[in-house]
Amino acid sequence: MTTPDDIVRRATTAFNAGRRDEARQLCEDGLIGSPDEPMLSHLLAAVLFASGETEAAQGHIETSLIKRPDNAAARLLAARLARTAGDFDGALSHLDRAIAIAPQREAFVEKARTLDQAGLRRQARQAWKAILDVVPDHLEAAARSGRLAWEDGEIALAEKFLERAAQTEVPASVWFDLGLVRQDLRDHAGAAIAYRKTIELKGDHVEATFNLGVVLQETGLLDEAMRAYAKAYRLRPSSFGQIAMALTSASHGGLWLDEASLRRALES
Repeated sequence: MTTPDDIVRRATTAFNAGRRDEARQLCEDGLIGSPDEPMLSHLLAAVLFASGETEAAQGHIETSLIKRPDNAAARLLAARLARTAGDFDGALSHLDRAIAIAPQREAFVEKARTLDQAGLRRQARQAWKAILDVVPDHLEAAARSGRLAWEDGEIALAEKFLERAAQTEVPASVWFDLGLVRQDLRDHAGAAIAYRKTIELKGDHVEATFNLGVVLQETGLLDEAMRAYAKAYRLRPSSFGQIAMALTSASHGGLWLDEASLRRALES
C-alpha cells in the first residue's frame, strides 16, 4: 500500500531532479486519497511556486498550515509567497513565527529581503547587519548593506561593504554599485575597474558603459572615453543627450560643431 510518506519521497525526488510535472502529478494524485495530508499540500505549494503559479501555491500552503501551524519550513514558504504577492505584513508575520519556531539563517535572510523590498530601510539595514555579524562573508548581506549605505549617503561605509562582497563571484549589479561608490569618492581608476567588471559580466549594461566613459574622461583618457560612449550610444541611442552633456561639461571634454558631427563621431 502506498502511503502519503511514500508519495512525498517520490515527489521530492522528482522535484529535486527537475521533473516538476511528475512531482506535481504525484502530489495531486496523493491529495485525492489523502486530502488532509499537510506535507503533500506543502510540497505541491513548493512545486507550484517554482513554476510561477503563486496564487495556486498560496492556497495549498495555507491548507498545510491549518494542519501544521508550527511547521517552520511551511511558514518560510508562506512568507516567500506573500512577499512575491506584495503582502509584506503577511510575509513578516510568517517569518516571525518561523524564527520563533526554529531560528535558522534562511529565515533571517528572508526577513531582511522582505524588509528591504518593503522599503523599510532602517529595519532592513539592521537586519542585513545582524546577518553579517554572524556570517561575515554573507555576500548578499554585504552587497545590500553597501547599496543601502550608499543610498543613505554613507559612501565610505558603502565601499567597505561592497568591496567585501566583491571578493568572490557576484552579480554585475554589485560591481556596478561599487563603481558608483568609487566614482562618488572620486576614485576614477577604481571606478573604471568596477565598471569594466560590470560590463564583462553583463555586456549590455548601458549605465555602466556610460559611466565608464565619464570616469575615463575625468582621468583625461578621452579616446577611451569616446569608445565607451560610442558603445553606450549603440546600446541605447536615447543616451545621446547624456553623452553630449558629459562631453561638454567635464574638465576633459571635447567640442563638436554641431549635433550631427558628434553623432558621426559616436557612430564611427
